[in-house]
Amino acid sequence: MAKFKYKATDKEGKKIKGIIEANSNTEVYEKLKAQNLFMLEAEETGERGSGKRLKAKELSEFSRQIGTLLAAGVSLVRALSIIANDELAKPKHRAIYKKVLQSVRQGMPLSEAMEEQGEAFPSLIINMFRSAEASGDLDKVALRMANHYDKEHRMNTKIKNTMMYPLILMVLIVVVVIILFTFVIPQFEELFAQMGELPPLTRFVMAVSNVVVSYWWAVILGVAFLVLLIKIVLSIPKVRHDFDHFKLKIPVIGKLLSVIYTARFARTLSSLYSAGLPIVVALPIAASTIGNTYIEAQFTEVVQKVRRGENLSTSLESIDSFIKKMASAIMVGEETGSLDSMLDSIADELDYEAEMAISRLLTFLEPAMIIIMGIIVGIILISVMQPLYGSYSAIEGL
Repeated sequence: MAKFKYKATDKEGKKIKGIIEANSNTEVYEKLKAQNLFMLEAEETGERGSGKRLKAKELSEFSRQIGTLLAAGVSLVRALSIIANDELAKPKHRAIYKKVLQSVRQGMPLSEAMEEQGEAFPSLIINMFRSAEASGDLDKVALRMANHYDKEHRMNTKIKNTMMYPLILMVLIVVVVIILFTFVIPQFEELFAQMGELPPLTRFVMAVSNVVVSYWWAVILGVAFLVLLIKIVLSIPKVRHDFDHFKLKIPVIGKLLSVIYTARFARTLSSLYSAGLPIVVALPIAASTIGNTYIEAQFTEVVQKVRRGENLSTSLESIDSFIKKMASAIMVGEETGSLDSMLDSIADELDYEAEMAISRLLTFLEPAMIIIMGIIVGIILISVMQPLYGSYSAIEGL
């Protein structure tokens, strides 16, 4: 969507200037009309909303500052001005906050000003703030979103820290293989050339070594092309859907991913429902934060079931690869009339289980990477030792 500068008048005839995001002048007119404004003129600025989404840490800090300042009686414009001029924030983030401040000063609601920034703010926080603006609880909702994104940031940090050791092992494997194929194996080439027929494994390893040494640039280009090809293929919706389904069926890892996805959904749904959003509105938003297209695709039917009057717990039971414990907890909440508290409780419980699942994932990955390294090094050692052992046996037989 493009950004349009517009001039309009309100019911009292007061002229208003601003920037709005739309696909065409006609859409600008319709959007302004919905705000009881009459468009005088509109011109595309050529700028687009920021494509760089704020990370969970920045979203948490932004929400916490908004909530704290509003709760202290500071006006929204003043609060945004303080945030936009925070020297500790990165320049690119301050630029986004200043654009939001500018739009709010022109009379635009905070949620619309955030939405105007393209992909900078996720739909979750935009919808939460929009609901809070209608109910007048923006300070409370902002603080709740701060806690939500703080938990997400801690979870993301936990995942990154967990994957750091396997990543180091993977890099070490690549380095060891490169050293073996480029420096160690070539040392035996002259010796093997004096021997007769070499074992198949040795011939294969020597051939790989020759390719790596002679055509290293082609190997690098080939790896880069393969990575790019995988990204392109995975960007195809059908392929991505099947790949996300496959991930959930991998032994051990699939179960752990199910816990993480369920925890993410429960935490988001809890925040949305507690902010006053209807379940039929909250479900698609919460589903979009899961991070697995296979699971997300199943929510079309879930929303339809809820619209038909079925219980939320019964509808969620049909979701493949979700932890059943969540549906059971929601059922208790529906029966006792305390769905909001049960959503909070199951979200906290699943967050803890997700952290434990990540720890178990690390426990599984560490030995797996070591075994892979051992297999690769073992194959190379066997390929070197086989002809040497064969030559010694031939000498003993003379």
